[in-house]
Amino acid sequence: MTTQQVLIGVGLTLVLAVGSQILASRLRIPALIVLLPVGFTAGALIDDIDPERLLGAAFSPLVSLAVAVILYDAGLGLDLAKLRGHTRRVVVRLIWFGVLITWLLGALLAAPLLGMDQRAAIMIGAILVVSGPTVVGPLLGFVRPKDRLQHILVWEGSLIDPVGALLGALVFHAVSASTSHHIGHGAVGFLTGVGVGVAGGVAGAAVLWWLFRVLRLGEVLGTTAQLAAVTGVAALCDVLREDTGLIAAVLMGLAVANLPGIDVPARRPFFETLVSLILGLLFISISATVTPQSLRHVGLPALGLAAFLVLAVRPLAAAVSTLGTDLTRGERGFIGWMAPRGIVAAATASTFSAGLVAKGIGGAPKILPATFVVIVATVTLYGLTASPVARRLGVVRPSRSRPLLVGGDPWVVDLGVALKSTGLEVLMWAGQEQQRERIRQAGIELAPGELLAAFTGEGPELEGITAVFFLTSEDDFNALAATILRGSVEAAVHHLGAPPGSHGVVAPFIGGEVLFGTDLTWPTLSRRYEDGAAVLARPAGAALPHGSDLLFLVRPDGRLDPVTEAGAPLPGPGDTAVLLAPGGRGAERPDA
Repeated sequence: MTTQQVLIGVGLTLVLAVGSQILASRLRIPALIVLLPVGFTAGALIDDIDPERLLGAAFSPLVSLAVAVILYDAGLGLDLAKLRGHTRRVVVRLIWFGVLITWLLGALLAAPLLGMDQRAAIMIGAILVVSGPTVVGPLLGFVRPKDRLQHILVWEGSLIDPVGALLGALVFHAVSASTSHHIGHGAVGFLTGVGVGVAGGVAGAAVLWWLFRVLRLGEVLGTTAQLAAVTGVAALCDVLREDTGLIAAVLMGLAVANLPGIDVPARRPFFETLVSLILGLLFISISATVTPQSLRHVGLPALGLAAFLVLAVRPLAAAVSTLGTDLTRGERGFIGWMAPRGIVAAATASTFSAGLVAKGIGGAPKILPATFVVIVATVTLYGLTASPVARRLGVVRPSRSRPLLVGGDPWVVDLGVALKSTGLEVLMWAGQEQQRERIRQAGIELAPGELLAAFTGEGPELEGITAVFFLTSEDDFNALAATILRGSVEAAVHHLGAPPGSHGVVAPFIGGEVLFGTDLTWPTLSRRYEDGAAVLARPAGAALPHGSDLLFLVRPDGRLDPVTEAGAPLPGPGDTAVLLAPGGRGAERPDA
């Protein structure tokens, strides 16, 4: 290819990847629903976007390293403390029994349905066992199922990818040999591959421990060091044994997330951005390799295979995996309705199908297009139906807001009591024991452990938080904590503003929206409370006391809208106003 063609191909791939993700975010649908058809269409219309022409022999190893980075990022979100009891049992069964059931039944139907050699059917059955965090995570973000369901499905998706990739490599070598006396050799190869991956993961975790524990790298160098360590270890493992780098990557992520000695930066904006970009590029590139001609005789049979996997295989695997556990009927049903295929299926199909085609195995050219159809079908189906199915099964988290108030001063506790009186599930946190006791006496749930650790994965996680409000007397703490959390949590983050003319460490107190405007600072609120003002909850349609300040509106559906420096929310029918009213407590004074 000429330099001009390479520039056009690389630039267009990047633009399509990011543009598709932006479009999906605006449409509030999983990005894969946009990325796959866009990549397929672009590949059909423009030859320059074909990654096999752009990168040649480098395409397959680059895909493997890119997937390793994605799985490392997924491993960072796996907290071993949550994998206990029946949750652990279900995840382990889904990995073992689920993989075996999906592989065997998928291969059994693929041979007659797709008209392929039995060896090619065994290969595509192995490819389609994976789901992956890259598709499960975004779907669960839209659905918002109950916490236990989310943990089970995220763990399954993160662990099944390297298992599936290694299984695919084993099957590929066994099919390539095509003789029965290689079965024992294949089993030894599988165990060898697992050993290489585990050894690489342990070595990589040791490297990361040294980088962060001994060298104590900061946010920028720490992020680039993680990227270098993951790609370096994964590349070395793949050199020793194909696709073992994925196992090493997941284990490294698990180590960073769970070992107390590895003190990584709380915020990872560059790493998260890189993973998002890699996902877009991979899906555009791999789908661009699928041609319309390859789908001509594969489309309908592959849709039939996808229907069989969705309607029969996954429910069976879920039933076997949840047998004898305390999961409800709805939770079991939702697990049986959530197995989209993602980037690892596409990557392994792209990698292994070419080798089998070169060996002349019948039906091997159908592996990649059939996998592409199954990915598109499952992602689209689950993306469109997961939310209504979850609602029908009763496994969706309550839609009402769950605010976290940080601070334990008397007026803050009264604010928590007022919000709780509207029906919201209020959580509070304070650092001083006297303040924590005041929160307990008010009957409000107290958040456990260290606050920032809970949000950055190094302590007990705070589940279901929809908004965080920093209301302490320390303006610098409010601003700094809001700055850290705004890049680490999905919840909205707000903090009190600093008094005019104050000189703090953080200027101009960035990070999160300023609550209640610039006039209601902590000194003002505290002084008015000492003068007898009270925090009250009243119907928004009623006449408000003279001199009152609106703090929040609680909507009829439980949504909490705060007053910020940008303006106050407009009241509507059925709203409840939470306000600071003068003289509401008479001569009462807060505790010393």
